Amino acid sequence: MTKRTSAKYKIDRRMGENIWGRPKSPVNKREYGPGQHGQRRKNKLSDFGTQLRAKQKLKGYYGDLTEKQFRKIYADAERQRGDTGEALIGLLERRLDAVVYRAKLVPTVFAARQFVNHGHVTVNGARVNIASYRVKEGDIIEVRQKSKQMAAILEATQLAERDVPDYIEADHSKLVVKFVRTPGLSDVPYPVQMEPNLVVEYYAKN
Repeated sequence: MTKRTSAKYKIDRRMGENIWGRPKSPVNKREYGPGQHGQRRKNKLSDFGTQLRAKQKLKGYYGDLTEKQFRKIYADAERQRGDTGEALIGLLERRLDAVVYRAKLVPTVFAARQFVNHGHVTVNGARVNIASYRVKEGDIIEVRQKSKQMAAILEATQLAERDVPDYIEADHSKLVVKFVRTPGLSDVPYPVQMEPNLVVEYYAKN
């Protein structure tokens, strides 16, 4: 088992939810937490605990971002006009690795980060190998010619477990993607409930 595979299973177990909606998630069989005490009755979370869990779940979903990375994105969202929680979701969905994952070019968000880091994609014709690169509305993301026959891509485009959301246009025959617009919370196809409002409350108090 690779480190990445191990990580995503641990995150599911830690959260007690199948946060990516994968058929093979261990939570589908065992909803209790990891470790010898995992089956003990869970105590009701405090407000702080609920807010912390919401933050951990959102961080985990986007590839287990570091606290430094996530706090920087939150700070950018806070500077935008309007609802900070909605802005946070929009900024997370504008990450290049998130767009590659949403477009079904790869099977997991962890694979998306590796795919971008290894230089397999271009944005508006220019090679970009930074997973956190923030795409803009109208940007064209394309798999580089020499990478188009990779088995992982061909397999991912056939996955039936998730669909490409309407804020992204994906041509799987050419492996070209257009980021149409920045989504809000209700637009994003999360398999579980995400609560960015609780993340805002967490950072407001800490």
